[in-house]
Amino acid sequence: MSETLELKQQLVDCIRMLESQDIIDFNGHASIRLPNNTLLINTGACQRSQLTVNDICTIDMEGQVIEGAGKPPLEFHLHAGIYRVRPDVKAVVHAHPKWSTYLTMAGKDYLPVYGQGSLVYPVPLLDSPNSINNKNMADRLAATLGDRPAALLKAHGAVTVGQNIREAFVLANYMEENAHRQYMAMQLGSPYIFSEHEIQMCREKLWSDVLFQRCWDHFKAKLGN
Repeated sequence: MSETLELKQQLVDCIRMLESQDIIDFNGHASIRLPNNTLLINTGACQRSQLTVNDICTIDMEGQVIEGAGKPPLEFHLHAGIYRVRPDVKAVVHAHPKWSTYLTMAGKDYLPVYGQGSLVYPVPLLDSPNSINNKNMADRLAATLGDRPAALLKAHGAVTVGQNIREAFVLANYMEENAHRQYMAMQLGSPYIFSEHEIQMCREKLWSDVLFQRCWDHFKAKLGN
């Protein structure tokens, strides 16, 4: 398998795993930056639950299709905007997760209530529900994200980034699980919030390629192929 084909398959696996977890819906998308500053991204019209490598296209930073059938999603700007200002980022996930989005809809801050979820804390918020379908909105999101691994979009969704697609996937998973636990705990009272020291300890122990791979393998096995 060629390196590009392998990256396409990783992107397919990522999106299908997120769809199966109800983190990505029919509009979600993810991308991988290639060395020549182009990117792999799923086509806008693809069925996320039935995704194959044939649904992955290669585009430039202006959204022009270089290789593949179909057009990129309208929010390709979201990916290009982050890549332009974050040379460290090699992969981006944009999803519409329920629990994380509920917090932004209710004006509640994302809180570190779960070890893995604390890895992305603090999570900046783009204070707009608008689609990231133009350069101006993409620049606003990139500025909001800054040097962080994740950001929330008010009443819209979330974005996570990573040095590879596995990392971006795992952080999206961790963030949504944290938001779910936070919401459920809030039904009982005030959830316990990790201290700065506890957050640092979590980062030292849990930000691990080995553990990220374990999380990836766990959900990939559930796809059944």
